[in-house]
Amino acid sequence: MILRTLLLCSLAGAALAAGVNAPNLTVQQIVERNAAARGGQGAWQRVHSMTLAGKMDAGKQRKDGGEIANTTLKTRAQARAEARLALLKPSQAAAVKVIQLPFEMSLERPVKLRLEVPFQGQTAVQVYDGKNGWKLRPFLGRHEVESYTAQEIKLAASQQELDGALINYAAKGTTVALDGVESVDGHAAYKLKLTLKDGNIRHLWIDAQTFLDAKVEGAPRRWDGKMRTVATYFHDYKSVSGLMIAHRLETRIEGVSGAENIYVDRVALNPTLAASVFAKPM
Repeated sequence: MILRTLLLCSLAGAALAAGVNAPNLTVQQIVERNAAARGGQGAWQRVHSMTLAGKMDAGKQRKDGGEIANTTLKTRAQARAEARLALLKPSQAAAVKVIQLPFEMSLERPVKLRLEVPFQGQTAVQVYDGKNGWKLRPFLGRHEVESYTAQEIKLAASQQELDGALINYAAKGTTVALDGVESVDGHAAYKLKLTLKDGNIRHLWIDAQTFLDAKVEGAPRRWDGKMRTVATYFHDYKSVSGLMIAHRLETRIEGVSGAENIYVDRVALNPTLAASVFAKPM
């Protein structure tokens, strides 16, 4: 019986390993194939600005009319309510409908960003000019422009440039190491360990077949009183002027059911963006 159990365990382990087999490549080979799959390093380095527009999950609405606010803007009480909602029985959870809001995002090198989310005649705005950040959150009844907190500045500064983490990574102050091969949504993926110039460590998974980005580790979030691991998965890649860009980004939080999705409908490369786009909102 013991021998049979050990044999079954060995077979199961072999089957699992077979499911995540991938060619034995060096970090540099993975980086080069990733750049080629995404449209080429040179092409990406010629992109200095980008705009994206589409819809984003902004909470949930129940049949009783109750709502949970946009996850980027919600209060602590609302966050706790959503965490409790995730524990509902399937029959109750089926009554939940995801609310989506339109968004427009502007990006410019090196790490400038502006995000606008309009809703019922009001617009939430987040702006980071590469050094300072501001936010306007009318959905929470805050109609005055607020400065980013120190933690928000730190998170904004740690964001990757619009061409991603691996394009010209050494010049960005990042070191990359291979941390094994894992399964991401049933596909073998190279797990890369990125040590950023600020010392923070993030992991990035590259699909072993397509060599496109499959998953990236985000900054941990405090959720329902606990710090939880966050990851974003990249889906629905489409060619935009020869560059492969994911058109659905799915963010999952460890231990929390469901996910938050961003659906990209339109992408523009190298649009001319006025300096006022990244200035403090008026």
